[in-house]
Amino acid sequence: MWRVALACTFLVITGAAKAEAPRNLVVIITDNQGQWTLGCYGNRDIATPNIDGLAAGGTLFTRAFANNAVCSPTRATFLTGLMPSGHGVHCYLGAKGIQVGPGARNALEGLRTLPEILSARGYECGLVGKWHLGENLRPQEGFTTWVTMPHGATSTFHGAEVIEDGAIRKEPQYLTEFWTRRAVEFLERPREKPFFLFLAFNGPYGLGKSMLEEPRNRHADRYAGEPPACFPHEPMHPWLRATTNLFESPTARRRYASEISGVDDGVGEVLGALKRLGLEGRTTVLFTADQGLACGQHGLWGMGDHTRPLSAYEWTMRVPLIWRHPDQIPAGRKIDLMVSHCDALPTILDWLGFSDDLPRDPPRPGRSFAAALRGGATPAWDNTIFFEFENVRAIRTDRWKYIERIHEGPVELYDIMADPDERHNLAADPAQNAPMSQLRERMSAFFGRYADPRWDLWKGGRSKSNLITRELFGLPNPERAP
Repeated sequence: MWRVALACTFLVITGAAKAEAPRNLVVIITDNQGQWTLGCYGNRDIATPNIDGLAAGGTLFTRAFANNAVCSPTRATFLTGLMPSGHGVHCYLGAKGIQVGPGARNALEGLRTLPEILSARGYECGLVGKWHLGENLRPQEGFTTWVTMPHGATSTFHGAEVIEDGAIRKEPQYLTEFWTRRAVEFLERPREKPFFLFLAFNGPYGLGKSMLEEPRNRHADRYAGEPPACFPHEPMHPWLRATTNLFESPTARRRYASEISGVDDGVGEVLGALKRLGLEGRTTVLFTADQGLACGQHGLWGMGDHTRPLSAYEWTMRVPLIWRHPDQIPAGRKIDLMVSHCDALPTILDWLGFSDDLPRDPPRPGRSFAAALRGGATPAWDNTIFFEFENVRAIRTDRWKYIERIHEGPVELYDIMADPDERHNLAADPAQNAPMSQLRERMSAFFGRYADPRWDLWKGGRSKSNLITRELFGLPNPERAP
């Protein structure tokens, strides 16, 4: 009997130890990809079976938002939990300067970030893909595996420059497939530690002259001929700048669709590797994008930096967000909470059991929605999102979006429930003075609490990055050597 009792005790102990083993984490973040591009969000024209399968096996957030319009600030927010006026990265970093060369520096230096926290917890942390946050040549922020790009913008997916082993070289393989191969190799390594893989595809991207080149990946034939119907044809918006050459291009539409499906292939290979290696049940997978992209919607092509004045339309803000962990996160569930990249750090740490590691100084505005992920009762939640892009700030609630610009106009107010495409600016309607005043006060209070005076452009602060609107603020380019 004592042997039976001992065996039962052993099973209980080992079972508890297994249940308490740290979860692995894979974050897949894509570049310039809105919710509208995916089948699981309703797109029937672009093939994304692997991402759709991820959603079917996990939980999808119907209303997830970026807090900024461009790459570097959104990635900084995801990794730190801070708004741009909290971490100081207000716009994308330039091609060189801060990223490579003698003046290179890490824009997140001095801030506690997700990979630093997980590294201190014993995780092996790997970056594969786009970094775009400075000092790209060597590993940053607790990462030990480091395969990235020397820049942020994508000029080509074929023969592109990459950084590996501290050196810049040209990679002959299709870049999305290269990132996927390196990600799978990271997963295949024998290890005793839990791991965090930050797989940052630079696709589908959808910008630059390369979008005027016909697709070259394995999906080229799928999208040959007439572009998919999901790309609307509307009159060009008078604010559109810089991307007007892509706006009416059928090639750009075919190319963007093919790059989306190319990324989907990569997601499928990573998910397949987790299953093949027996890691699926011990690994949380999070899929999102840095920010959205308009491809004809509202007469626009691009994000909020491709308009003058800079803008905060839904096409920029809305991003996909899917979480999966078999048997721990309910499958096939959709959650309608309004969440943003500010919520990523507190939620991930809560989900992994490290809530006490959330940095308190400076204070983070994000909230954890881990309770909702676990399938329990939805926590009390204020459906309010804040957005900040240089001289543009916005507050988004269930019903309203209020947008204000310092040093220029216009002020905008949209009733999102009645006008989800933001066609009718109600800011000049006297009947809306009361809600507009309340939204303005809430936005002012939020930034008054969470903006660091050093980086608060609206109150005389500076930026770690160059600014599109720097002349409005009278600021020099901090990325340019004196």
